[in-house]
Amino acid sequence: MEFGILFTSHSNIDVEPYPHRDVHARVTREIVRADELGFDFAWVAEHHFSNQYGIMPDVFVYAAYLAALTKRIKIGTAVVTLPLANPLRVAENAAFIDILSNGRFALGLGSGYRKYEFDGFGADFEGRREVQEEALPLLLDILHDKRVDHRGKHFNFKVDGEYELFPHSLQQPHPPIFLAGATERSIAVAGRMGLGLMLSTWTPFAELARQTAAYRKHLEETPARLRANPARGHIDVARWTYVAESDAAAKKDSEAGIMRHLAHFASGHTSGYLGTVSEGGATGRRDYDTLCRDIILHGSPATVVEKIERLRDMTGASSVMLHYPPWYGVEKALASLELFASEVAPKLKPPQRARLRA
Repeated sequence: MEFGILFTSHSNIDVEPYPHRDVHARVTREIVRADELGFDFAWVAEHHFSNQYGIMPDVFVYAAYLAALTKRIKIGTAVVTLPLANPLRVAENAAFIDILSNGRFALGLGSGYRKYEFDGFGADFEGRREVQEEALPLLLDILHDKRVDHRGKHFNFKVDGEYELFPHSLQQPHPPIFLAGATERSIAVAGRMGLGLMLSTWTPFAELARQTAAYRKHLEETPARLRANPARGHIDVARWTYVAESDAAAKKDSEAGIMRHLAHFASGHTSGYLGTVSEGGATGRRDYDTLCRDIILHGSPATVVEKIERLRDMTGASSVMLHYPPWYGVEKALASLELFASEVAPKLKPPQRARLRA
């Protein structure tokens, strides 16, 4: 398996005072350390307008900055909110960051789940999936053909004749492209279009197994020209993760922080699938111990290894994105990453591939 870390640039308003500029130095420090520890991916997330969640207006700007600071870790977007973006600009920027990172870029896309972000940009939240489903083929067409001539409901593009997409990415036919999905609709789109699949932090293991089975079924429908996506068939599951010397220590360190974060998700700030899953059957009215059974990866190294093995066996996931809220503090977060690198990852990779190390 591969292991990445999902960074939402979530401000810790308790210690990073308004206007929370310190969050970026903290997240950058953690990403540089993840590179040193040998994690496979650093995933960065686009979010706008709130100090209760992520502060990251442009993931491409940040990815370029990280490319210069890191040596081997792959840098991914999780995600670019495609209905708020211009798909041709996304294609240009993805190719450009792939060059700047020497082929270490992965593009994650999603429809968005925070209505206030769409309201801020004057965009239609309810119609976001329709916009995304027009944008995705355009994005893939321009990456494959370097030219496009399209007149549609949401986009009108013409790049042809002596003009074409520049630059061209190092990875061919393009960097790995993933789609964040959890609804039947988005999972089907990911499979049919040959996109890798990113799955939610809050979804229980059994539902993840159902979702991954549906995705694999739809992969059979991918047309030949889209099967060369390096991410096709790859399933990356995001999980809240905290590793300590014992299960009891992990609970002591993390219980208040993870429950605080869950309370935010269930408070009405989050819409769409993630809002439903955090308010209802997946996490509604759950306590820490219940979450530990089939949602979060918290505990001792042995406990976390067992949980990831169970997750892998149930879903066939090829990668896990470690995620955590900012409330634990920098030192505890880094200590958790170090333990994961030294005590968890080597148990889950063949010896010749066990690259994570303290």
